Amino acid sequence: MMLLLSAATFSGLTAIAAQGQSQSSGTQAKDLTVLGYPVTDEQITLGRQVYAQNCASCHGAELQGQPNWRRRLENGRMPAPPHDESGHTWHHSDQDLFDITKFGVGGVVAGYESDMPAFEDILSNEEIAAVLAFIKSTWPERQRESQARVTAKAGGGL
Repeated sequence: MMLLLSAATFSGLTAIAAQGQSQSSGTQAKDLTVLGYPVTDEQITLGRQVYAQNCASCHGAELQGQPNWRRRLENGRMPAPPHDESGHTWHHSDQDLFDITKFGVGGVVAGYESDMPAFEDILSNEEIAAVLAFIKSTWPERQRESQARVTAKAGGGL
């Protein structure tokens, strides 16, 4: 009897969890991937938090970037670009975006000097992927589709 009750309880909890999971994975994460893996709403939420703590001070709370982001600063470096649809983030593959975040621009483009630090010792791979998921979740469909094609052409980021 106890085994039957435990099985029924487990089955019920599994159904409740599945229902909650399907409700929480709304349209925000629908059809989004990062590095070839499906994005979850929880990942986007984490990415929003990590972005606010580590990226927004330069790239803007609304992903708008720094003013005049296309013009070099007096030190010869470029201002932080926007990560919204007005910028060029969506022109890069997932793997390029991941690598730039993890290793810094100079770690990807030898000799390139940038004010952006490498986050290799600051953020985990999961946190970097979550930030990318958050950023991608804010783009209109046109930018998402274009960036997905770039990622696929580059090998899908796997």
